[in-house]
Amino acid sequence: MKVANGQQIIGIFETWSPKKLAAMEGDPIGLAIGTLNKPIKRVLVTLDVNTQVVDEAIENQCELIIAHHPPIFRKLANMRTDSPQGQLIEKCIKHDIAVYAAHTNLDVAEGGVNDLLAEALQLENCETLVPTYTERLYKLAVYIPTDYAEALRQALAGAGAGKIGDYDSCSYTLEGEGRYRAQEGANPFAGKVGKLHTEEEVKIEVVVPEGKKNKVLRAMLNAHPYEEPAYDLFVLDTPAKEMGLGRIGTIHPMTLKDFAEHVKAKLNVKAVRVVGDLSSNISKVAVLGGDGNKYIYDAKRAGADVFVTGDLYFHVAQDAENLGLHVVDPGHHVESIMKIGVSKKMDELCKEQKIDCTFIPSKLSTEPFQFI
Repeated sequence: MKVANGQQIIGIFETWSPKKLAAMEGDPIGLAIGTLNKPIKRVLVTLDVNTQVVDEAIENQCELIIAHHPPIFRKLANMRTDSPQGQLIEKCIKHDIAVYAAHTNLDVAEGGVNDLLAEALQLENCETLVPTYTERLYKLAVYIPTDYAEALRQALAGAGAGKIGDYDSCSYTLEGEGRYRAQEGANPFAGKVGKLHTEEEVKIEVVVPEGKKNKVLRAMLNAHPYEEPAYDLFVLDTPAKEMGLGRIGTIHPMTLKDFAEHVKAKLNVKAVRVVGDLSSNISKVAVLGGDGNKYIYDAKRAGADVFVTGDLYFHVAQDAENLGLHVVDPGHHVESIMKIGVSKKMDELCKEQKIDCTFIPSKLSTEPFQFI
């Protein structure tokens, strides 16, 4: 196992939750405080960053904090150390703790906040509620000597190419002849400099999702025996996949009252606010972590019986009631489910890379509300 620097740790994180998935324009994601140009052995994972959370990071000897909510959401007019926010930033800098924020990109990511909430609520057959990002699909066509074709196909599949639905290692091969003349200074795989050479080749075609494009091209170049491989890369009209905010799925039928109790138990909250007839039957559920006020119409159009989201406004609750959409509001803080989820995911990814880094879910609650 090796110790990585912060850039490597965040690079691994962004293979899963890249910045391009951010669903809010101007979302202040990324490095907010400090530097990633240093070794990182311990990382605290938290929903919010306050001074108590920074103290927890110091106590656990963490060099990095990964947070869901950005600690600097709006541009600072100044950085006064006699203000609460200034004191927080000062403490991070004094103790050399970097803070990185993954906000709406972590909401959208597969296995991110909304998938974690849907899983906790035991939803099945889940789909994206509000599409915000469509990943492009490419086709790679590469020409290679016949004897090297199988090794290249395996390398491309290993890098993530050739996945179509529930099938992987998909490719198409066409036999043919390749011709080239090596010029002075070349080091040809076969043939002689200045002589026209004919080689028995095959053309291999694979589909490549946008997020895997660079990795696949590197794998292709590394596995190819030619000094200058010939290949084509086309953008396809067919999208690789659609991603976005929220999830919608099914659940074993129950009344709205029983479902509200189910939400309380599974999301570990003391109380929920409910809109709708408590005796109504619930079987299709939409969930969106954080503030989902603007998405009640999306939930209704998607056929949801109930929408689970936080920070519900009074008039939006009335609008939902008029739409015939039931709502269960467990609060914004249920997004803290990401603390354990992100820690587990990053543990897995770092072990795959043989990187020695410990991810610690914060034990502190940053819920500002008390229930009496």
